[in-house]
Amino acid sequence: MIDWHLTYAAIWRQRKEYLRPVRQTDPIRLDELLGIDAQKQQLLANTERFLASQPANNALLWGSRGTGKSSLIKALLNTYKSQGLRLIEVDKQDLVYLPEIVDDIRELPQRFIIYCDDLSFESGDSQYKSLKSVLEGSVELPPENVLVYATSNRRHLLPELMKDNLESHLVDREVHYSDTVEEKTSLSDRFGLSLGFYPQTAQTYLSIVDGFFPDAPDGRENLHKAALDFAHQRASKSGRTAKQFYNAFVGG
Repeated sequence: MIDWHLTYAAIWRQRKEYLRPVRQTDPIRLDELLGIDAQKQQLLANTERFLASQPANNALLWGSRGTGKSSLIKALLNTYKSQGLRLIEVDKQDLVYLPEIVDDIRELPQRFIIYCDDLSFESGDSQYKSLKSVLEGSVELPPENVLVYATSNRRHLLPELMKDNLESHLVDREVHYSDTVEEKTSLSDRFGLSLGFYPQTAQTYLSIVDGFFPDAPDGRENLHKAALDFAHQRASKSGRTAKQFYNAFVGG
């Protein structure tokens, strides 16, 4: 059994069917995350309500890759773990175990975020049904000490195909979506807080780079040129790219 007074995060391991305590968590801090202030404030407010035992929403962080979605959730743990926040990471393929995981923590005093990273489903995939039951409950209400925070590149989690929309129609000037579209959007609708993350500007990207390089021996202009060249090679100006640039050139 995990001592949640001493353990702040755990990862579900499918093969052994147990929660493995995380001994060394990512030390990312909220003030390191630039260009996402609006999303940050909304998720902070939601999490603080959750910690205060007030009504709070499950959250879906969706959008462009490398824009800080996962880092923001990890930074929340570092900010609020002293207030009883705990994090349990569950991969998409392990969602079938989610009801059992939740059963083991629903009576505990800590407040748990179930963290699903890079969440999406393909057509015909039924794994999301276990997630639905935790998001809104079944016969039994969902536990008040558990929320789900998920990240995804897709806003609606399931693929949206043009043919699905062909069956939608207008009735008295109101759109009535097809059953397929309703099914695909119903999952994302269960996340009461939906936060979009968009490609970052070059200025924001360079600000993140500056945070990694407080000292620039060859000059800030040369640093920025090298950072932009690095980003162009990867067709991405994001926080993730800035960290990769740091890893490649620190000490150089």
